[in-house]
Amino acid sequence: MPHARTSPGSPPSAYIAGSTLPQPERLLERRHRRAEDLLHDPRLNKGTAFTEEERDALGLRGLLPPRVLTAAEQEERILHNFHRQSSRLDQYIYLTGLQDRNETLFYRTLVRHLESMMPVIYTPTVGEACRQFGAIFRRPRGLYVAAEDRGRVRRILRNWPERGVRIIVVTDGERILGLGDVGANGMGIPVGKLALYTACAGIDPAWCLPITLDVGTDNAELRGDPLYIGTPRPRVRGGEYLALLDEFVAAVDEVFPGVLLQFEDFATDNALGLLARYRDRLCTFNDDVQGTAAVALAGLYSAARVTGIPLRDQRLLFLGAGSAATGIADLAVGALVQEGMTEADARTRCWFVDSKGLVVAGRGDLPEHKRRYAHSHPPVATLPDAVRTLAPTALLGLSTQGGAFTPEVLRLMAELNPRPVIFALSNPTSRSECTAEEAYCHTGGRAVFASGSPFDPVVVNGRRFVPGQGNNAYIFPGLGLGVLVAGARRVTDGMFQTAARVLAGAVSAAALEEGLLYPPISAIRGVSELIAAAVAEVAWSAGLAREPRPPDVEAAVRGLMWEPEYPDLLREPP
Repeated sequence: MPHARTSPGSPPSAYIAGSTLPQPERLLERRHRRAEDLLHDPRLNKGTAFTEEERDALGLRGLLPPRVLTAAEQEERILHNFHRQSSRLDQYIYLTGLQDRNETLFYRTLVRHLESMMPVIYTPTVGEACRQFGAIFRRPRGLYVAAEDRGRVRRILRNWPERGVRIIVVTDGERILGLGDVGANGMGIPVGKLALYTACAGIDPAWCLPITLDVGTDNAELRGDPLYIGTPRPRVRGGEYLALLDEFVAAVDEVFPGVLLQFEDFATDNALGLLARYRDRLCTFNDDVQGTAAVALAGLYSAARVTGIPLRDQRLLFLGAGSAATGIADLAVGALVQEGMTEADARTRCWFVDSKGLVVAGRGDLPEHKRRYAHSHPPVATLPDAVRTLAPTALLGLSTQGGAFTPEVLRLMAELNPRPVIFALSNPTSRSECTAEEAYCHTGGRAVFASGSPFDPVVVNGRRFVPGQGNNAYIFPGLGLGVLVAGARRVTDGMFQTAARVLAGAVSAAALEEGLLYPPISAIRGVSELIAAAVAEVAWSAGLAREPRPPDVEAAVRGLMWEPEYPDLLREPP
């Protein structure tokens, strides 16, 4: 059975507690106030689905239209209005409004229509939502911690009304998807990620807390925008920035002990530095580094089944050498080491092209995360020349340069490989290195393709291909669920490697034949269950679990998953 939610309830208002009204009038006023609270509490509100008995008992009679609708009938109305919206951004605003007023109906509809709604609540639409966040802002969700809040971060975290928080997603808004610095407008990212935790893995929304660290923005256009919701000041950096992060992490650990803290969309240097700084202090990971790496590694495992070339014999060429790209390489190297390869040999399977050309040992301007992959080789200036010189079996794009995989590059990959592996992983769609149609058309339909943003099916030479989307939602929700089941004290690379193998193993031969390197989105909750069980086993095997291993791990996973169903408020009073 799915676990039962403990509703937060609503304390009597202060004016009732101090009222001088006679007792009967005070009780009547309290009842009316309680009815109003129910209709404005998204966790408890059922809207037109309140039963006749609930309307009478809870003082709702007359406050709602008289017809009682089922949740299924409400869902039909939501779908009708959703599809009437004129743009993806309007659909995003509509769904956000639903989430704000009726959380159960929002998740019921989302879970049943993930394929059409996931691109709206997250990539690619969430990028445009973040760009316009100040203009479309309606109701606050989550917590904002500003640079000026140093010294009182614990107090701010304690302002959150839920004490049972188990997963936090935090951003500082500096590198939102491929859009760059959007400052406090980046709140759309943690809100969207946590919605996917619930939709894809059944994490109770009452356990989820989105946080944005408003440390300023170096986006001058935003600072001059009167609708911008953040502090219009340049970004805090250096010691002041680290002091705020140290205080924030310590406060999270104190106020919400045992919580899983996910870092999201930090700039490369901060993403890697903060991960190294905190990963051994509390249960934390960076989804851009580790989640992206796991979903890409799963895609490479699936591609190996198509090409017949195992991962150990692949030569990977990355366009882009930021935290996401080197994170994929690091996880792949770790997987190859597990297979018996030396770390030095495994690293030679990974090559990088950045804005200055091929990353080679002779360059003196390389940060640490690039130096690990700076091999001895003459300089190469361009991506086409790097493809010609290195003859990669797989080309992975994480550059946020739309169209960087030109027809020339794609044709070169097809000349070098019977089945060239092409991963255009940058988000949103406008930043994708190539479209699915371009990848298939310029390789004669031989590409083994995956992307970061969704693309429609493509027909080439009479054959229909369904592009696989390497969405991090295949990994992080299930991983988070596994961490909660085991009560893991830390998140390890081994957990991500295991998640990648499980994800790849869930792809059927028929799906691979169609072009899919990942399971269909409609199967994602089942995939999350498999990943959660495997990740929990890693935690128990590594001695990192607070919770004892249950006799039936799969049942324990399912038992922790929240289902979007209305409670009987007469049996489960709020």
